Amino acid sequence: SRKRTTSRKQRICRRHPTPLLPTTHEDSMLIKQFGLAVRQLREGHGWSQERLAEAADLNRSFIGEIERGAATPSLLTVEKLAIALGVGLAGLMARCEPELVD
Repeated sequence: SRKRTTSRKQRICRRHPTPLLPTTHEDSMLIKQFGLAVRQLREGHGWSQERLAEAADLNRSFIGEIERGAATPSLLTVEKLAIALGVGLAGLMARCEPELVD
């Protein structure tokens, strides 16, 4: 049998066979900002990662990956997190936008 190989530019996720595109610096910053927003909201509630995972019906280690910017959550996962944290989807995403300076 033949092994599937991928170039360095194209990575394949084991759970989702669709190729993952390389991220740009801006993408990476958005993912890190999102993780920071989730962490700040979680800590504001006084919750552990495990408590948030239970409330959002997600795995605790996945919450940690999101908070560290090591995972890119799907839109459905972002919605689960927003509901669990008691904020609107738009409100959660707005926390990821860089502040504009006039």
